[in-house]
Order: sequence, then C-alpha cells, then structure tokens
Amino acid sequence: MSPDACVLSSLEEAQTALRALIGNKETLRAIENAGALLTETFKKGGRVFSCGNGGSMCDAMHFAEELSGRYRLDRPGLPAASMSDPGHLSCVANDYGYEHVFSRYLQSHGKSGDCLLAISTSGTSKNVIAVVEMAKKMGIKTIGLMGKPDSTLGKMADIKISAPGGAFADRVQELHIKVIHIMIELVERQLFPENYTA
Repeated sequence: MSPDACVLSSLEEAQTALRALIGNKETLRAIENAGALLTETFKKGGRVFSCGNGGSMCDAMHFAEELSGRYRLDRPGLPAASMSDPGHLSCVANDYGYEHVFSRYLQSHGKSGDCLLAISTSGTSKNVIAVVEMAKKMGIKTIGLMGKPDSTLGKMADIKISAPGGAFADRVQELHIKVIHIMIELVERQLFPENYTA
C-alpha cells in the first residue's frame, strides 16, 4: 500500500469507528451517566482516580490532569489523580507483583464516595480488574472504559463504556480520548456553567 493510500485508509477506518460509537445509543447514555457520576462525586467532596496500562495509563494521566489542572477555560481545580507514580508502581510491583499496583494505590488513597475510571482496551488487564474489585470492597463507584462490552471489565464496572474501534488497540484508544474529553466537558458544564454559552 502506498503512503498516501495508507493515510487515507487509516483515517477512513477511524471515521468508521467513530460513526459506530455515535450510532450506539447505549454507549452514549453510558457516557452521560459517567459524566453525572463524576459530577456528583465532586459535588459531595469525593476524589476521582484513574488508571490503565501503557497508552491507557497516558489516557488516565490526561484525564486526571485536565480535571485537576485546566481543560478549556479557567476554573478551580478538581481533586483527580492518576495511578502513575513510578515510585509506588515499582515498589508494589517488586514487593507484591504488578497485578496489585493499582489496587494497592486505591486502598491507600481512596475512600467510600470516591470514583474510579478504569481503562483497559482489552477489558482483561489483571491489575485493572483487581482495582475494580478493590473499589467494590471500598464503596467506590467505577467507570470502565474498554473495547469489548462483554469483557471482564465490562461485566464488573458500575458504568461500562465500550468503544470497539476495530481489530487493534489504536482505534479503541482514539475513541477513548474522545470519550474522556466529553466526560470532562459534562463535568464542567454542570459545575462551571459560566464557562459555556451553548
């Protein structure tokens, strides 16, 4: 395939994945519900945690920093943190195993009334499943962001957002960042309506 054909083919594949997401009413409702849960968590003084592996960890960090930092316009920071501290990750992985890096973090920092965004393109990552199990024990509501709706994460999360983007993780991740931005906008529109005129 020539370079120009590859570029066009990739963009068309991404467009097809986005259209599939737009056409899935159940998923759109789940995104709305996730925005409402996050908003309610902040209103009640809770914190929001996020986690994932590889590219999903980058998405978890992106999600948290735009809540605690800034998304579009100025407003107060919101208490959000990604589970990405290298000291914690390497310590727990070394002492307990990588499967426990996120659940140990949540056990240390979370409390009932908080919220967890768990991201896994496959929906089967062992450390992501373990942190969702920990969240349930602690009374922490969970939002699962994945590819396949019938994955382990999809069956466990309080709110499941499935973004099936194709045969590989990259298209799923491209949809995930769109979902993340929409969830942040939903929170801002409720908590800081003055930042939105339409």
